[in-house]
Amino acid sequence: MPDSVLISLFLVGLLGGVHCVGMCGGIVSALSFQAGLPMHGQPLRHLAYNAGRILSYVIAGGIVGGIGQAGVFLAGRQLAPFHYLFANLMLVALGLYMMGVTRFLAPFERAGGVLWQKIQPLSRRLLPARTAGQAFAVGIVWGWLPCGLVYSALATALTTGSVAGGMYAMLAFGLGTLPNLLLAGLMAARLRGFINRPAVKYTGGMTVLLFGAYGCWFALRKMLS
Repeated sequence: MPDSVLISLFLVGLLGGVHCVGMCGGIVSALSFQAGLPMHGQPLRHLAYNAGRILSYVIAGGIVGGIGQAGVFLAGRQLAPFHYLFANLMLVALGLYMMGVTRFLAPFERAGGVLWQKIQPLSRRLLPARTAGQAFAVGIVWGWLPCGLVYSALATALTTGSVAGGMYAMLAFGLGTLPNLLLAGLMAARLRGFINRPAVKYTGGMTVLLFGAYGCWFALRKMLS
């Protein structure tokens, strides 16, 4: 897999982190303001939560990478440009979604909600997360939260055409989301107000959209050459 793909996914996770904080803000706030727990253990609990969340992304990346590998095996390498175009169209849709221009990705999130309804009750049993181990388990569960940003990254992971490639792709994406969600946990009240500013949402969405538009242009050029 080209290093440029991993770098792009990392940057999409980093710059699209506004959406991540909006989706996961409730649980990171819960980890921050648990009654009766010492404040000095808070950073470790947040690190453990995010490690579990990223592990779920990596597992999902391996699954979709395996599906892509099966598709390449059955249909041949000629499918690769179409996979790549689809992945970048998802990024364009995500950028518009983050900017509030369209609700295109909402049906995908609702479809994922069917699985989430079965998984979410597990996280309630693990709260309050008094130890790093419990926070890690909560992160594993919340890594399956329906999220358009994650689905767009998974679409790119699909194009890698291998289990390992899909796992590396989602690891890069997950590490990109890490700074925003760590800050959300440790500075929850201040950051929540910042990310809700229209200018911040627009800038993050426009950045993701430009990544997708460039990828679409590159894919179409390869297909037509």
